Amino acid sequence: MRIGQYKDGEFPTDSRELAKRLFYTVYMGTENSSEGTRSRAKRLAEEIGSFHFDVPIDSVVSVFLSLFERFTGKRPLYKVDGGSHTEKLGLQNIQARIRMVLAFMMASLMPWVHNKSGFYLVLGSSNVDEGLRGYLTKYDCSSADINPIGSVSKQDLRAFLRWAAVHLQYSSLAEVEAAPPTAELEPIRTDYNQLDEVDMGMAYEELSIYGRLRKIFRCGPVSMFQNLCHRWCGRLSPSEVADKVKHFYKYYAINRHKMTVLTPSYHAESYSPEDNRFDLRQFLYNTAWPYQFRKIDQLVQDIDKDGKWVDSTDMQLRERRAVRSAQGSGMGVVAAGSANPSVGL
Repeated sequence: MRIGQYKDGEFPTDSRELAKRLFYTVYMGTENSSEGTRSRAKRLAEEIGSFHFDVPIDSVVSVFLSLFERFTGKRPLYKVDGGSHTEKLGLQNIQARIRMVLAFMMASLMPWVHNKSGFYLVLGSSNVDEGLRGYLTKYDCSSADINPIGSVSKQDLRAFLRWAAVHLQYSSLAEVEAAPPTAELEPIRTDYNQLDEVDMGMAYEELSIYGRLRKIFRCGPVSMFQNLCHRWCGRLSPSEVADKVKHFYKYYAINRHKMTVLTPSYHAESYSPEDNRFDLRQFLYNTAWPYQFRKIDQLVQDIDKDGKWVDSTDMQLRERRAVRSAQGSGMGVVAAGSANPSVGL
């Protein structure tokens, strides 16, 4: 009652009425935002009962770009419009950082607008996989006071959205879960649509596996390669597994510094990469991983030379799936650093 600032004898009539007093949502779209994302945000806000705003930020982005052009003489272009990769990143980052500034501004001033005391907390919405891969802008809209989902992987979040759509009766969540994940920070063209997994070069399902192996099973590049060779036997060759592991660890090393400023999370899982309180480790790595990658290459050559890597039969694959199902976590190999898939079973 105190937080909702109800007067004596007043009580919430339902959850939506309480949310209207406590929860503000704002959709900060640009010319790169789709109508589908905008409408889903509006419908979800209506189902929850939040005080919702639709605030276009194109004019703010334009002011920043004009200012930059004034003192440099250059105006960046998106890659789809002929710009470079550097220009593309700069244009995406300014959109994301404007959203952070506006979110904190609204959190501090909306109580004043509605003649209330105090201030609001800004909630973050980035997940574990985005943090682990570094698929976020430092000090952007992922920066907040607290992140309720910051320790949860994309795969687990999608499962929760499907559950909540049915059991909490927020039907719009089913559409949110089904929509292809996209940052919508680049122009939409008939032959181009920005997608998270294409940008990252890996699927969210793979990222969830990498995250568990890295944190829970304490795998480095070599032991992760060994584990995944057993898990993905029959699907990928050793060299393909090696390429995926190297790609992950390259970008993990490049973006590890972002983990030091991640928003504090509610830790509901054990694989969070959040550096300040949960995943204490170095944040500067040699992005080439010379020893580890050289060792992986050697293992690939040894496997190819020995001829031990053969396509698994359907029965072997079913047996592996049965073992993973029995373990619950679905990680395949339990012991970190072990090349033996039976260890720990």
